[in-house]
Amino acid sequence: MALAATLPVLLAQQLPCLAEPAVPGEQARPKVCLVLSGGGARGAAHVGVLKVLEELRVPIDCIAGTSMGAIVGAAYASGTSVDEMETILASMSSRHLFKELPPRAERAVRLKRDDPTNLAALEVGLEGGRVLLPKGLVSGVQLETVLRRLSKVQGIQRFDELPIPFRCVATDLETGEAVVLRGGDLVRAMRASMSVPAFFEPVKMEGRLLVDGGLTDNLPVEVARSMGADVVIAVNLGTPLLKPEALTSVLGVTAQMVNILTEQNVRASLARLQVGDVLILPQLGDFSASDFDHLPAAVPVGEAAARAVADRLVRLAVPASDYAAWRTHRMSNTTTALTSVDEIRFAKLQRVNPDIARSVMRSTPHAPIEPHELDRDMRRLFGTGDFEHVSYQLMEEPGRQILSVDAVEKSWGPNYLRLGLGLSSDFRGDAFFNLHASYRMTWLNRLGGEWRSDLQFGRTNRIATEFYQPLEASQTFFVAPRAEYERHAMDVFRADQRIARYDLRSARVGLELGVQFTRYGEVRLGLVHADVRASLDTGPSVLVPGQDSASYTGVTVRALVDQLDGVNFPRSGCAGMLEVVSMHEALGSDANFTRLLTSGTCAASLGEHTLNVGFRWGRRFGSDPLPASSLFAWGGLLQQSGYPTGALLGEELRFGRIVYYRRLARARFLDGIYGGVSIEVGRMGAPLVPGNEQGTLRSAALFFGVDTPVGPLYLGYGRAHRGFDGFYLYLGRP
Repeated sequence: MALAATLPVLLAQQLPCLAEPAVPGEQARPKVCLVLSGGGARGAAHVGVLKVLEELRVPIDCIAGTSMGAIVGAAYASGTSVDEMETILASMSSRHLFKELPPRAERAVRLKRDDPTNLAALEVGLEGGRVLLPKGLVSGVQLETVLRRLSKVQGIQRFDELPIPFRCVATDLETGEAVVLRGGDLVRAMRASMSVPAFFEPVKMEGRLLVDGGLTDNLPVEVARSMGADVVIAVNLGTPLLKPEALTSVLGVTAQMVNILTEQNVRASLARLQVGDVLILPQLGDFSASDFDHLPAAVPVGEAAARAVADRLVRLAVPASDYAAWRTHRMSNTTTALTSVDEIRFAKLQRVNPDIARSVMRSTPHAPIEPHELDRDMRRLFGTGDFEHVSYQLMEEPGRQILSVDAVEKSWGPNYLRLGLGLSSDFRGDAFFNLHASYRMTWLNRLGGEWRSDLQFGRTNRIATEFYQPLEASQTFFVAPRAEYERHAMDVFRADQRIARYDLRSARVGLELGVQFTRYGEVRLGLVHADVRASLDTGPSVLVPGQDSASYTGVTVRALVDQLDGVNFPRSGCAGMLEVVSMHEALGSDANFTRLLTSGTCAASLGEHTLNVGFRWGRRFGSDPLPASSLFAWGGLLQQSGYPTGALLGEELRFGRIVYYRRLARARFLDGIYGGVSIEVGRMGAPLVPGNEQGTLRSAALFFGVDTPVGPLYLGYGRAHRGFDGFYLYLGRP
């Protein structure tokens, strides 16, 4: 008798989808399960299907989805309305979802210093002579921020306890088996289901490494049957194969392989549909699975496909009162309020000090937790450059609520190599290139010691090394010994004609003590010694320097503030720098001189239009002249346009400019293509060549630019009011 009494309860607990739904006013009816297929950006059509189901008053009792179908399905199952989904879709874009780096304002200052060096974004690891690569091009940190907006619940839970029971499908990367996710963190499950191999990094859940479920079950009809569905409404987006012209890259070939595997398992799923089931086929045509810039355009296609089978769907409709009760049940008590936590926990960190990682976050235990601030915390952690993926989940312990931060250290770390290329041409015979390489060894101790070495070949040959050592856990104070050797050419012009070229060689050693203001900037005070040699490479013998070598010793002050959203085509924010070098004979220097250089820029945008205002000011102090190696060199595109690069050389520089540029077109995964104009005013005082271009200089430029994966590309024309003009081509910043 006891067993008979408890058996229904046990069955309801183990198979909750088989239990009758406890919705007030609902009559006995077939259990309807919605099955949503994967399809990338094409999945926005699912939202259109949901709109029609709501119009026809068709209640959904369970949802199974894969990839983009899992995202739409999970959002709806958790209580997100169709209107909310449409609003979020309208705000999404390829760059918003898949840009790997967090907003630049959230990145660590020491990493922002890399931006002007034109290093490519791709970073590889080196270990024991092996080259280590990331598991995917995109970490998914930005994507998870969007998924959290779509989900009404947070924390680890059983998906049967959502307002609508839910399942999603992923693929075990090790075994190749389909994995049906029934519980856990909903956002992680959504992302695991759509982690396309080679593009997204795999997700670790339930002890497995998971990728896109479309590889094994893109239309999970049998999953819906296992949830107790009497009727399946299946929405198949189709998986069109790529055309030959799209198969020209690793990503294109990988996508084609995924499409082939997906189409094969979809055919098997379609064969399992029964007579009473409803199949909806949105006619998306050439709408690309990667076109996340036009998601709203797919919604009406889903609506049209659902209306085409409305005569079959309407048989599943319920009276208005019953549907209102079902809708109230779906929308009630769905938002999980995150007020405060008792502990913020980092688990399984092998290199990164968890206390230092925790100090990056603004969210703290026993204080109000704001979801938007928590998302920013994840971006700040990712912005340190130490993690390949960062997310969080809520866990319950007896009497305690834990915020568990899943910060996955880079599998290709802790030693990183980045390469870069810079090119320039004035179309008049002068063309230059520079190859860059930067190697960082990170987390050499518990305080985050880092040893960085840079190598450059081309117009400028340079090797430099710096050991960056924070002095306490907050990493506010640091010390940085450094050494550098550089050899470069210095051109001397009369007007716009080169009359000589010097070969400059310098070796420097220094020690700096610094203060870092989190992501905003830093100040460094240092002691430096430099040995400089100068020789005439080409030019008349009268220009041979009287003294070909000198040694200088003195102090330096360097300050940096940087809150620009980008360095190539910034659209908002400001940045500025100050550098003072003061050499003193009392410290063993061959000469006394003091050199100051400061610059700044601010950008503001309205729509696609941007106004960028900048200045640069440098001068010597005291009566002692600056040595040739410390003179200010100026001229070129956007820095007194119309003159050759470096044509203005002297001891005092004053320069200001106003640049307007407009985004002419958007490029997928890039900022876009820009066109702009610059108005510039400057003056070079105490020129190296007497009488050379004194007085106020006025110039203007027109340019086109694009932010490419290997750096910004500029094509421009400049003209100065004294009749000088020139065309310019740059790969890298001018």
